[in-house]
Amino acid sequence: MPITLRQHLLNGRIDRIAIALSGMCVAHCFATAVLLGVLASAGGIFESPIFHEVGLVLAILLGAVALGHGAVAHGYMMPAAIGSLGLGIMAGALTMDHGWQESAYTLLGVAILALGHDLNHWAGR
Repeated sequence: MPITLRQHLLNGRIDRIAIALSGMCVAHCFATAVLLGVLASAGGIFESPIFHEVGLVLAILLGAVALGHGAVAHGYMMPAAIGSLGLGIMAGALTMDHGWQESAYTLLGVAILALGHDLNHWAGR
C-alpha cells in the first residue's frame, strides 16, 4: 500500500526532506558565490535568478505543508514561526542584487528555516 502524504508528515519525512533541501541550497549558494566566482565564464549560467526563485517556491511549499501540519499536529507554533522568519529573509534576499550580501541573507534565511524544520521534527516526537 503506498505511503500517503499524511504518513510522511506524521513520521517527519517531510521535515527531513526540507532540511536536506536547505542543505542543498547552502551548497548551491556556496558553489555559486565561491566556485563560480573563480570560474566567471560559467557563472552566468548557474547564477540565474530562476534557481533562486524556484528554490524559494519549493521552500515555501514544503514549509507551508510541513510546518503547518506540525503546528496543527503537536500544537507548537514556535517551529512554524521560526521557519516563516527564515522564509521571509530568503524572500527578501531575492529583491537584492546578486552579490555577497544576497548570498549572506539567503544563507541566514536557509539556516533559520532549517532550524524551524528541525524544531518541528523534534516537537512531533
